[in-house]
Amino acid sequence: MAADVEHLLAEGEVELLGRIVDSSNGAVLVRVSLDGESRLAIHKPVALERPLWDYPDGTLAGRERAAYVVSEAGRFGVVPTTVLHDGPWGTASTQEWMGRPDVAPDLVVDVLAPDAVPDGWREVLRGETPDGEEVVVAHADDARLRTAAVFDALINNSDRKGGHLLVVGGGLWGVDHGVSLGVEPKLRTVLWGWAGEPCDPADLERVERVREALAEGTLRAELTEHLTADEVDALRRRAERLLATGLHPLPTPGWPAIPWPAM
Repeated sequence: MAADVEHLLAEGEVELLGRIVDSSNGAVLVRVSLDGESRLAIHKPVALERPLWDYPDGTLAGRERAAYVVSEAGRFGVVPTTVLHDGPWGTASTQEWMGRPDVAPDLVVDVLAPDAVPDGWREVLRGETPDGEEVVVAHADDARLRTAAVFDALINNSDRKGGHLLVVGGGLWGVDHGVSLGVEPKLRTVLWGWAGEPCDPADLERVERVREALAEGTLRAELTEHLTADEVDALRRRAERLLATGLHPLPTPGWPAIPWPAM
């Protein structure tokens, strides 16, 4: 099924439905159609990317594709089907839209008053609003989120906001991976509730699959189409470190661990 969706998104005809107005880079909602089948997708043309000083190599679209390839190699199932598509604005990342555009997904990360945190949620950060009211950043204690947290650590995701996590049809999806897979430690996430705790064995098996796929060479070959050799080597080292420690990483000193805004 995934291969069929990849083919459709890569080869189908793109129909513009609307611009995503709050996207920091150019992004549009599209319908991609091929042979009587269609999918909604988020379409991010390289031509509309805003250059980032700390990601000078490759493209954000290429990193979106690379994150999907890593997710598939490890069977993380975190990233929706993502391809590179030559559309009306040139090369773009095209990612299957999960759920309905007119229905907000269930929240698994939220900014709440301290007495409003749901039972069982994990507190990440306490702070104050501009009016001085105390608030808490917290997330659900959910095995799917634990998997997403390990995946973030593996790809060195530097922009995991709560709004990037979508619960649709019983599955949990992470989106917006254009600023990931760098060399320097830049893990910025709202999923710090498990920091320092042992990873689930099933998630370490996923990391091991990625390490093995890199060693076999086929994954490395595809990733080097989008990343530098140093970045692919850094991915391997992060996989080896996770397997050696078996622990969710702690925030990196000197690097802001929570994206701002958190949501």
